[in-house]
Amino acid sequence: MTVASAIIVAAGAGKRFGQMKQFAYLRAKPVLEWTLERFEAHPEIAAIVLVLPDEQDLKHYRLRYAKIVDLVRGGERRQDSVWQGFRILAPSAPEVVLVHDGARPLVDAALISRVIAAAKAGGAAVPVLPVEDTIKEVRQGRVAVTVDRTLLCRAQTPQGFRYDVLKKAMDAARKDRFYGTDEAALVERVGLAVTAVAGDPRNIKITTRADILIAEALLDA
Repeated sequence: MTVASAIIVAAGAGKRFGQMKQFAYLRAKPVLEWTLERFEAHPEIAAIVLVLPDEQDLKHYRLRYAKIVDLVRGGERRQDSVWQGFRILAPSAPEVVLVHDGARPLVDAALISRVIAAAKAGGAAVPVLPVEDTIKEVRQGRVAVTVDRTLLCRAQTPQGFRYDVLKKAMDAARKDRFYGTDEAALVERVGLAVTAVAGDPRNIKITTRADILIAEALLDA
């Protein structure tokens, strides 16, 4: 069985949501706690590093989740927050590192397992979903071209990486002061392959208040 560590990134300000969405309530508990429970229960996850806006709640989270090994303050951007969590893992250097949005509370065990297996085999893995809508490239208010949607996918988290692969990608990004939209983009940038695995339509990211209602409906489905 692969031993993996997870970096749960929950340091965002939640500007579109109107508050820190990771602490908004989904049913009777915060979104973040739904997320943590999924990783705490997974047999291949040995350690969790939690990245929050501040470090004041370490004792609270450690008491509730035995796999949390540390809690760190997030950085200015998401990538900075991931780095803050990643550097905590350096002494133990786990075989596989997962990076997951704290605001994706419905991630299931099967998806986590798929990402871990693909990352171990290929070095890096990202769960994706096909794009179902027709995609238009628009320039200055006019449609320039209709994009072939069969070549496009929507990326989700958790994204998984062998420790050495993610370290190489993040070190290069920090050296060049490059910021990508996700960790897979950093790996692509240094010329390493990223395996696409099947994502999960239920694995939604809480971005607006309407997403809370969608998540509640999915919990009932």
